[in-house]
Amino acid sequence: MSDPAPPSVLFVCVHNAGRSQMAAAFLAHLAGDRVQVRSAGSAPAETVNPSVVAAMAEVGIDISAETPKVLTVEAVEASDVVITMGCGDSCPVFPGKRYLDWQLPDPAGQGIEAVRPIRNKIEERVRGLIDEIATVEGE
Repeated sequence: MSDPAPPSVLFVCVHNAGRSQMAAAFLAHLAGDRVQVRSAGSAPAETVNPSVVAAMAEVGIDISAETPKVLTVEAVEASDVVITMGCGDSCPVFPGKRYLDWQLPDPAGQGIEAVRPIRNKIEERVRGLIDEIATVEGE
């Protein structure tokens, strides 16, 4: 019998340049291959926010090579958990998926000093999510 596929999580914010990028990077870094990670935006930016890249580098996570991706129906369908961060009604909803909405300030246009507390809150929430997924998967 083969191992079941790991749970998959999709992080969504409008531009996929800040919050969702940080959340995906933390989840990939902390959970490794125990969780499949995706991120996307309903209106993706050209590049990841430089203050977000710098804030993540401070905690040893390099996201400088990441690029914002457009949210697709396929990405939502392929995910077990969809976590939105300010994308509102533009996220497709499918039965059987778990949806969470993390209310977090938007780091767009902010300097690194403003991004750090957002980064720290995202890390805290991602750590809680890992504990929750591990508990659910381990039952």
